[in-house]
Amino acid sequence: MQPVNVIAMIEAKPGKRSEVLQLFKENVPAVLAEQGCIEYTAVIDTEGVGGFQAKIGENSFAVVEKWESMDALMAHAVSDHMKAYGAKTKDMIENRAIHILSPA
Repeated sequence: MQPVNVIAMIEAKPGKRSEVLQLFKENVPAVLAEQGCIEYTAVIDTEGVGGFQAKIGENSFAVVEKWESMDALMAHAVSDHMKAYGAKTKDMIENRAIHILSPA
């Protein structure tokens, strides 16, 4: 079975990214403890890279995830801690796009 890669693009409402990221970081230990979680981390734009970088923006961050299987990812999506995180952040999120990717 091939691992499942996820890139989640999260756009917070203006001025809310830090607050959403803090709640994300508080949730990370529970996610990493899930069966099948290989990687789960938030990333933001790196500064000073140069003109070739396509920035995601000051209100946005990406979540880089890797799961052992689609079943593990689907269990993660409906876990109690993810439901709680979603409830805490729903009014602070402008937009999100979840990209579920397979190795090429």
